[in-house]
Amino acid sequence: MSAQSMDRPTVLVVIDMQSGFQASTSQWCVPRYDEVVPVIEALGASITGPTVFTRFIANPQDQQGAWQAYYQRWDEMSLPEDAPEWDITMDVPPGSETISKTTFSKWGPELAALVPAGAEMVLTGVATDCCVLSTALGAVDAGRYVTVVADACAAVSDEAQVQTLALLELLSPMVRVVTSADFLARDTSRESATA
Repeated sequence: MSAQSMDRPTVLVVIDMQSGFQASTSQWCVPRYDEVVPVIEALGASITGPTVFTRFIANPQDQQGAWQAYYQRWDEMSLPEDAPEWDITMDVPPGSETISKTTFSKWGPELAALVPAGAEMVLTGVATDCCVLSTALGAVDAGRYVTVVADACAAVSDEAQVQTLALLELLSPMVRVVTSADFLARDTSRESATA
């Protein structure tokens, strides 16, 4: 890794860690949801830059085109914005930003303003095969450096996790897929280099 890449500001982005993806009774349950929580917490404790949380929310009043078919399939998730299913289940540290969007991708003007050009966006959360993937694609299209922490993300199945991470790795060097151990070791090296 070049010295230049180690000097980039880092923004931790936690995608959609919400009740609707955690509950085993939910149509959108992510089975390994609880396993990634401590990994994300460890990253949050290590990264000195800002943390951004995102929320997926349905938009029952304005479901157009393919979204109508989508919510016909997932009928139990066509819920108002204030439904408890959209609550973030993790502790949101003071000063953290929260962005709510009705789309899979959380990339947009709000997140772009918090992840400036030249910064590294560290992606975590759920689901790897949907909102994490689409957010990564939007960010690289906008020229951002994206690091996906594999064990800090979870998909709807282990097979989907493997397939999606393999797809993301094809986007190197715009996207890097790393383990939390490798990322935290890199952060330790960065701190030693600046000490």
